[in-house]
Amino acid sequence: MEELRIQKYLADCGVCSRRAAERAIEEGEVLINGETAEIGQKIRPDRDKVSYRGRPVVKKRNAHPCYIMLHKPAGYVTTMSDEKGRKTVADLISDVEKRVYPVGRLDMDSEGLLLCTNDGDLANALTHPRHHIPKIYHVRVAEDLTNAQLSKLQEPMEIDGYKIKPVECALLKKNETGTTIMMVLYEGRNRQIRKMCEQVGLTVKRLRRIAIGDLELDVPRGKWRYLTKDEADYLKEAAGLLKK
Repeated sequence: MEELRIQKYLADCGVCSRRAAERAIEEGEVLINGETAEIGQKIRPDRDKVSYRGRPVVKKRNAHPCYIMLHKPAGYVTTMSDEKGRKTVADLISDVEKRVYPVGRLDMDSEGLLLCTNDGDLANALTHPRHHIPKIYHVRVAEDLTNAQLSKLQEPMEIDGYKIKPVECALLKKNETGTTIMMVLYEGRNRQIRKMCEQVGLTVKRLRRIAIGDLELDVPRGKWRYLTKDEADYLKEAAGLLKK
């Protein structure tokens, strides 16, 4: 049997995405034959024993990929477990027939479309910077948005020392309680939208992801559904895993 990098093995087993696996390895949560794993370390699945948070990790034979769309409510952490005892998305997808994990993140105060899967290759591809799949958000701010603020949101901006890619913005609605903006991102820095709005003097009251590429959110808050084959194939094609 061929050797696999430990983070790929964890992703293939449906434990977490490769990036999440790297964080888990850095935090000492992954053991190989009883020893703390290192990022990039290779294993032989037929010979080496791997554990994650004290539980053995074994890849099931003939495991079929599973893809779901979840409408994450605000107040849930985008992890499968939380040491602080907070509500997690795992509570919302406990009735999925296979073990799946989130693709990317929505911060605890945000809501909307969250993909979950046990397909490690797709999860890794969708979160890789080289794949420019737009993520579309509706952002409600408390202030009466000005044209100057709208323009600044679309100009080059630096977040936490990193120059972000341009963000498409459009005014959707204005009333006495605030303004709703549509924002289209091609990358997802930590709390990027909130930090962008803060830089131009806007206070985010509600942040909701409504679409990932052509895949639009269509399930009630807190609910999930399986993706159709066409939807899954669309994501694979967008991530460069499936040719037209």
